[in-house]
Amino acid sequence: MNSKYFILPLVTLVLAACGGGEGKPEEQIQKKKQEIAKLQQEIKELEKKTSGSDTAVKMKTVTIAAVEDTLFEHYIDVQGAVDARENVDVSPQVPGVIRSILVREGQAVSRGQALAQLDDVVIRAGIAELQTQIDLAKTLFERQANLWKQKIGSEVQYLNAKTNVEGLERKMATMKEQLAQTRIVSPINGTVDAVIAKLGDAASPGMAAFRVVNSSNLRVLANVAESFAGKIKTGDDVIINFPDINKQIRTKIGFAAKVIDPVSRTIKVEVPLKGSAEIRPNMTAQLRIVDYRAKDAIVVPVRVIQYSLGKPYVITVKGSGNKLQAVRKDVELGRTYNDQAEIKSGLEAGDRIITAGFQGLNDNDLVKL
Repeated sequence: MNSKYFILPLVTLVLAACGGGEGKPEEQIQKKKQEIAKLQQEIKELEKKTSGSDTAVKMKTVTIAAVEDTLFEHYIDVQGAVDARENVDVSPQVPGVIRSILVREGQAVSRGQALAQLDDVVIRAGIAELQTQIDLAKTLFERQANLWKQKIGSEVQYLNAKTNVEGLERKMATMKEQLAQTRIVSPINGTVDAVIAKLGDAASPGMAAFRVVNSSNLRVLANVAESFAGKIKTGDDVIINFPDINKQIRTKIGFAAKVIDPVSRTIKVEVPLKGSAEIRPNMTAQLRIVDYRAKDAIVVPVRVIQYSLGKPYVITVKGSGNKLQAVRKDVELGRTYNDQAEIKSGLEAGDRIITAGFQGLNDNDLVKL
């Protein structure tokens, strides 16, 4: 409360008392003036105490954090999927009825191993018949050769017998090849992921009977928008997150296409993976491709950055103990990613920024922790 409201009633009271006091009026007036001066001094001291109390109440509670040099990376976020380089739908080479299935799902197989057998009765019968013809032709050829050695018979008879044997043997080789094609075989080393065929099914070329996957030879494929094509190249660092299994790995891009797909307007990115029992083909993968890196950077949360006339600034503190003051510092922003911003200038390592309670603070405002 202002002291002037106290002085007028006080003076009136003092003057009114002067008439009944002892001594000369001049002495009484001087004495009362001294008392008034004393009361005014006490009022001023009380006002100072009251003002100090108000200031303490108005001091804003804040949270601070010291900034440090750190590594800042900016990423291009892309959605991808795990793909097996060797993921094969196996079908027969010739049509036929499936007579036996030789593997089960989850079984490891090697290249060339038989997965199923088609009906081969007719071909085997033909081979047996042809073998009989070959045996007879060989016998006739051997006899004709002996006669020819003795200069008996003609050379034409000898050559006919020889040609007959050779022709039948070539036919036998062809039939054996046809017999081999009645087996459905794995073209790769891997694991049987699916047995599609059933006993008695009529199988034909192009109709998948099995699926074999080599899970030790995996990759992540993703399509990146052409706007980022100039920022991505083979060998760039990439962080891959597999949300379904809560797994994250850091590796490098194995291949970044140079040609933009005319339909999707994207480029293909391929990241090779090491074999893992957890990672499966077609699993979702989230890629963060590093397109910018700054060492010993000053990084602050985006939310602490304020703007005045379009220029960014942050609120820091100076002082210690109970004597903390807010200090506004203009900053130059670099790149931002998610909730982190790179500060190019305006802050140094060790500066203390206000991370909570900075709203409404001005330069030199008193704050407390």
